[in-house]
Amino acid sequence: MKFQPGGIYHIYNRGNNREPIFFNKDNYRYFLGKMRKHLLPHADVLAWCLMPNHYHWLVRVKDGAIGARLAQDLGTFFSSYTRAIQKQETRTGSLFQQQYQAKELASPEYLLQCFCYVHQNPLRAALEAEPGTWPWSSFRDYTGLRSGQLCARPLAAELLDLPADPVEMRCLLLQTLPDGAGALLY
Repeated sequence: MKFQPGGIYHIYNRGNNREPIFFNKDNYRYFLGKMRKHLLPHADVLAWCLMPNHYHWLVRVKDGAIGARLAQDLGTFFSSYTRAIQKQETRTGSLFQQQYQAKELASPEYLLQCFCYVHQNPLRAALEAEPGTWPWSSFRDYTGLRSGQLCARPLAAELLDLPADPVEMRCLLLQTLPDGAGALLY
């Protein structure tokens, strides 16, 4: 993948055979720590969601970042995470279905749709009835339920013209997406 400075990407992957990639809360925490270490030096996170068998990131590559270095660090990230899960679960073989996927989102319309889509994942998968109860997403940060530091919220607000009011933000994140919106984001 060739990442361009200033480019905005939807990065995602799922477990091999759609199997879990997270087995307990510590796995989610470990994955988030690895995001901080391997992703944040190169990109600003605009949104994220970790699901039991897949993940979504919406990121903007930092100006001056070297795309090849980001791709290399992501390879290290996923290899080391896979090794940790293999050791924990006493298993071998691929954890992820394939190499991570990254789609550049050049259109502001698709960017906003992806932002909402990422945050709606727990609801769409029926993991939670209320999106604010799923702890493994940036939804809580944007709606004032948590003050996490992983997302570059001021940058996201600028790029997406996001509302400052948490109630308005919640309404925005839960808006109905156009039919087929997911297909445009992959």
